[in-house]
Amino acid sequence: MNTQEKYNILHEYLKSLGSVAVAFSSGVDSTFLLKAAHDALGDRAIAVTARSCSFPERELQEAVAFTKANGIVHEIIDSEELRIEGFSENPVNRCYLCKHELFSKMKCLAAKMGIKEVVEGSNMDDLGDYRPGLTAIGELEIKSPLRYAGLTKSEIRELSKDLGLKTWDKQSFACLSSRFPYGQSITAGKLKMVDEAEQLLLDMGFCQIRVRHHENLARIEIDEMQFSKIMEKETRELIYNRFKEIGFTYVSLDLTGYRTGSMNETL
Repeated sequence: MNTQEKYNILHEYLKSLGSVAVAFSSGVDSTFLLKAAHDALGDRAIAVTARSCSFPERELQEAVAFTKANGIVHEIIDSEELRIEGFSENPVNRCYLCKHELFSKMKCLAAKMGIKEVVEGSNMDDLGDYRPGLTAIGELEIKSPLRYAGLTKSEIRELSKDLGLKTWDKQSFACLSSRFPYGQSITAGKLKMVDEAEQLLLDMGFCQIRVRHHENLARIEIDEMQFSKIMEKETRELIYNRFKEIGFTYVSLDLTGYRTGSMNETL
């Protein structure tokens, strides 16, 4: 089945749902899903974004700008993960706890607004990693249209480009809580450190990054194609000095480079 055929399946599936609330983070997948849902359902597709300390302000503002530019109803709800019992201790099912709380709130909002279904943007590639959040999605009967259509990340980027979405080549993003080793406590202060450190790297032109928080040590993951850039003396010194100001004592570069789910390698 080719990519266009999969997109046609997605379009028809979304139409069959009648009305949807799209979990919208302004990332590659959720932006594509929201665009497809709006094309299929018009005003019967709305966006819902969760605001929390693990969600960078830049992502929230991008979500607001996209929905405003496309005339899509956009609801913002507060979903503070650190208040969920056990979450801050960072157990291996942390993502389950977060997703269950988040999508429970989204279902309540959708019901109040007369929206039939809540949909989210996981794709076929997400089935190849440890994703406890998918368990919560299944339990709450949240729909996953991109997986229903069999779409992979690369296909979503391809279709996004065809649709003129600026997110087609946007870096992959996961909530800031994913930057901590399981069992290491998560606090608002630590999340702020990660956010500021990653924003610095983005502002310096690094396009696919993670700053993993190992207490007083920051482990930087970047695309290996940018290793030579980060090893320039002036760049290294700027990053080190700024990370020290943020609160890290040591700064390291992961020689394997960027990859998704690196914290799951210990499981």
